[in-house]
Amino acid sequence: QVQLVESGGGLVQAGGSLRLSCAASGSRFSFDHMGWYRQAPGKERELVARITGGGTVKYADSVTGRFTISTDNAKKSVYLQMNSLKPEDTAVYYCNVVNVLRVEYWGQGTLVTVSS
Repeated sequence: QVQLVESGGGLVQAGGSLRLSCAASGSRFSFDHMGWYRQAPGKERELVARITGGGTVKYADSVTGRFTISTDNAKKSVYLQMNSLKPEDTAVYYCNVVNVLRVEYWGQGTLVTVSS
C-alpha cells in the first residue's frame, strides 16, 4: 500500500515562504506524475502544481511565479517551494501521486496558514 507522508505546513506572515515535502513509500510501480492540491475553507479542492516523470510542470495561474514544484526521484519525494505567500494561499495542501497504472493516492494534508 502506498503511503504519502507530508510535512512543512505551518503559520507564516504574508510575503513569507514555506516548503512542503511529500515522501512516497510502498509503491511497486513508477509514478506517472506527482503534485499538490489545496482546499480552502468552503471551497473545492484545486490543483496547485503538478510535475510529470518527464519533468513537465503545470501551475495554477494564481501561484505561477511564486511556487515551484520539484521532485527527488531517488527519494520518491515531491516538494513545493512557496514564496511570496498571500493570505489567499491559506488552505490544507494535499500531496497527490498517480502511478503508471493510473492509480491515484493522496496524502493526509498539511495546513498552511498565511496571516496578513
